[in-house]
Amino acid sequence: MPARVGVVTFPGSLDDRDAARAVRIAGGESVALWHADPDLHGVDAVILPGGFSYGDYLRCGAIARFSPVMESIIAAARDGLPVLGICNGFQVLCEAHLLPGALIRNDHRKFVCRDQRLRIENTATAWTSHYSERQEIVVPLKNGEGGYVADKATLDELEADGRVVARYVGDNPNGSYRDIAGITNEAGNVVGLMPHPEHAVEALTGPGTDGLGFFLSLAGVNA
Repeated sequence: MPARVGVVTFPGSLDDRDAARAVRIAGGESVALWHADPDLHGVDAVILPGGFSYGDYLRCGAIARFSPVMESIIAAARDGLPVLGICNGFQVLCEAHLLPGALIRNDHRKFVCRDQRLRIENTATAWTSHYSERQEIVVPLKNGEGGYVADKATLDELEADGRVVARYVGDNPNGSYRDIAGITNEAGNVVGLMPHPEHAVEALTGPGTDGLGFFLSLAGVNA
């Protein structure tokens, strides 16, 4: 994987250290990025972690999108920097218009926390190349506002262009349209994923190591 992977900490982030640990387990060097510092410190990729950035005021991710570090990340992502947004990070990416659509309150109006089966639909992104197409994996899911929504034209475009990265298998946990668990931008360098692969990188904890592939996929980036 790239030598240096930045992990952003916003006020309210709670999975930043888990993401940093996943980077290290995959063989990379994690670099702490602070929300108020626009300097990306020469990292080769960035992870926006899960949590409740800025307390989820206004909308989830709505304030984080305007933090100084995000201005740099938005510009770098448009130039090809690999960016992975997990859970709240996915919400931030949508608010920043790096990914289309939005994440809204779960259709059953309850927080969900469980091990979730996913099917990897796109293995051509910077974050999923370690997987096989249509491979099924199990990683933890924990969200209260994880329902992915978009208008029909956007959903049809995502489907036609193969930009759905992962889908929920079995019961849809949050009412996401078309069972979408993750998507990518047109270039494949920006990925948003609602479940938490960083919590499934060691056999000792979590449901196994199925999530490690997201971090190992970076091995071919900047090689």
